[in-house]
Amino acid sequence: MAIIQNWMPPSKENYELIVFLFQFFPLVTIFQWVQPWYGAGKTSTNSRFNIPGKIAWITMETPGLLTLLYVMKTLPALVGMAQIPWENKVMAGLYTIHYLYRAILCPIIAPSMSPIHPLVWLLALSFQVTNGLSIGSWLGGHGPTSRLDWQSYGNTYKAGGRIEFGMFLWAFGLMGNVFHDDELREIRRAALRNQEAASKEAEQSTGKGKAAKKGVDKVYMIPENGLFRWIFYPHYLCEWVEWTGFWIVGGWNCVPARSFLLNEIAAMLPRALQGKKWYEERFGKEQTAGRKAIIPGIL
Repeated sequence: MAIIQNWMPPSKENYELIVFLFQFFPLVTIFQWVQPWYGAGKTSTNSRFNIPGKIAWITMETPGLLTLLYVMKTLPALVGMAQIPWENKVMAGLYTIHYLYRAILCPIIAPSMSPIHPLVWLLALSFQVTNGLSIGSWLGGHGPTSRLDWQSYGNTYKAGGRIEFGMFLWAFGLMGNVFHDDELREIRRAALRNQEAASKEAEQSTGKGKAAKKGVDKVYMIPENGLFRWIFYPHYLCEWVEWTGFWIVGGWNCVPARSFLLNEIAAMLPRALQGKKWYEERFGKEQTAGRKAIIPGIL
């Protein structure tokens, strides 16, 4: 049974409307170039309305995955698809793996996360649900519904092994994303270890030391490993590589996957450029010299 008639899951007409409108999402991101405020992460600001970082992250990122899985579960019966092609399941699996890591595991293992402003939370939530509807509907019955359909989309093993190459590129991007994310987490883990060591030392010397506070507030350094040697946001770049591979798996005609990639670039590029400026102002151009924002040697 549909949660919202003709929208969850979407009818063919509503799916086409969602996909069409979502292609214009980059216009929404123009405000990031005009007004660089971004109430999350390094640029999180104090506000009585702020949502605790970990809670905000999980609740704004997870709904997209749940939406995709729900649509793929319910839509096939409504469109008369007897069985979902295995290629569709592969793409759904790639999407699910990413968000199990990104939406759930990341906040769980993070030593701390800055609070997120409700406006940022709402925009991210809207993006995720729309993206889940778009991709989930394509995979669940409004895109290819058989092997023959996949052949008409140009997605066969005879077509230069595109599916395998796309999956490899996706996996390469995910591994890079995980690696560079962990480099950032290690900065706060190290700060937490130093904090605990200082607390123990104070307790041993005075016998009245305070218990170490759990969690680390804003602690920032310039990461040095991996692509951090050349750019400030390699985790962004690796995510672009990941979703480029996802689009390749779906093929050129997979508009939802293409829109997802382009929309992510539109949203993340201004944040990376503003983040580079933030690093330069905080640490000085001498310490940040030679690093680009997101593409080594270029941008």
